[in-house]
Amino acid sequence: MKPSVFAELSESKNLSSGSSASAAVFLCLLSLCFSGCTGSGLRNPENLCAIFREKPEWYASASASRKKWGIPIPVMMAIMQHESDFRSDARPRRRICLFVFPGSRLSSAYGYAQAIDSTWNIYCKHTGNLHADRTDFDDAIDFIGWYCHISFMKCGMAKEDAYNLYLAYHEGQIGFNQGTYNRKPWLKKVAFSVQDQANTYARQFALCEFEFRKPEIRGKSCLYPF
Repeated sequence: MKPSVFAELSESKNLSSGSSASAAVFLCLLSLCFSGCTGSGLRNPENLCAIFREKPEWYASASASRKKWGIPIPVMMAIMQHESDFRSDARPRRRICLFVFPGSRLSSAYGYAQAIDSTWNIYCKHTGNLHADRTDFDDAIDFIGWYCHISFMKCGMAKEDAYNLYLAYHEGQIGFNQGTYNRKPWLKKVAFSVQDQANTYARQFALCEFEFRKPEIRGKSCLYPF
C-alpha cells in the first residue's frame, strides 16, 4: 500500500474536501509560526511625540523610569520599539518541526521588553516589584531602565549610549564584557539601528516633551498665588 499522511478516501469529493482542510491547517500553523510579526497597533510608532500623544500614560511611566534609573526616555523607547514593536504580548518565533509544525519558542522572552523569565525574576526581587507584569507598559519600561542602569554600573557605558546599552541588553552584562557581540556582525547592525532610532526619538522629543509635563513644572501659573 502506498504510504500516506492521511487515510485514503474513495470519493474524489472527499479527497478534495480533505485537501482543503489540510491547506487550512497548514496556513493556520504558518500563522502561529510567524505571529510575532504583527504590528504594534500604534498609529505612528516611528514618532515619539505621536506615541505619547496617543498614549499619554506611557509618558508618565517612561518619565518615572527615567527619574529612577537615569536612562533617557528616547533610549528606553528605542530599545522597546526594537524588542517588541510596542506589543504587550510579543513572543519570539517558534522553531519549526518537520518543516511545518510549530515547535517550542526560541526563548522565554515575553512582553513589551522581551525579558526572559530568569532576568524578569531577578528584576522583581531586586526592585521589590514582586507583582510586575511583562505585559504592563509601566513595569516593562521600568525594567528596561533598571537593566540599562545595571549595564551602566557593570559595563561602564554612558547612559545615553543606546548602541552599547542595547548590546548589553541582548548579550547580558557578562557577555558584553567578554565581547561576545564581536562574533555577531548582525547584532552590531541591529544595535546601530537602535542607536539611530534613539537619535530620531531624541530629536522629536526635544520639540514636544513640554506638552506632557505637569503644569506645575512648566512654570508658574499666571494666576499665582491664587
